[in-house]
Amino acid sequence: MDAGRIIDTALKLIDEVGIQALTLRMLADALNSGTATLYRHFKGKDELLALVADRVLGEVSVRPEELEGLSWREAATVSAEAFYGTLRRHPHALPLLAAQVPVGPNGLRGRERLITLFLSHGFSVGLAARAFTAIGHYVIGFAIQQHGPGTPGPDDHVHLRNYYNSLDPEVYPSTTAASRSLTSVPAHEEFRFGLDLLLDGLERAGLTLSREPGEVVGR
Repeated sequence: MDAGRIIDTALKLIDEVGIQALTLRMLADALNSGTATLYRHFKGKDELLALVADRVLGEVSVRPEELEGLSWREAATVSAEAFYGTLRRHPHALPLLAAQVPVGPNGLRGRERLITLFLSHGFSVGLAARAFTAIGHYVIGFAIQQHGPGTPGPDDHVHLRNYYNSLDPEVYPSTTAASRSLTSVPAHEEFRFGLDLLLDGLERAGLTLSREPGEVVGR
């Protein structure tokens, strides 16, 4: 039995039951094997989960031809959208992405690709690194808040809107006025709004640094 099959099966079980419920015995049973076989490939559950996280990152598919001719901002948007779409498919695995720095082969390739994108458009090394980190943190954080285990569903949003509307408008005039906007914007639309704000900030940072001696960034 190869390690790839074990990792794929572990991810499938996490999608079904969550990280906390997954045990090596459960995984071994799903593979019609024993736990001793798993320990021949992994030191323990923590190592396995790190590889599962990298397996998730391996699903983020951005073909080079998709980015041809795009500005850095358009290419970053395509990459962030692809990352977000992958995370939405694996909501129970989201805590894995938040708990560790991805240093597996897929994580390294994704990091290299995005930092290279920024460098190729004139970002300084420092700004490229910060841009990569900021986008990654935003996508993972948004996905956890909106799609992670235990996040509110449509009915919860209705209840929350009703609660806001029940507040005293003299005490909370802004919250009651914004009750619908606070609870009715689709998650993907909210995601793009926040991503655009982040990219606006990176664009301004690039333009500011480009005016400093010795720095050429933000093209």
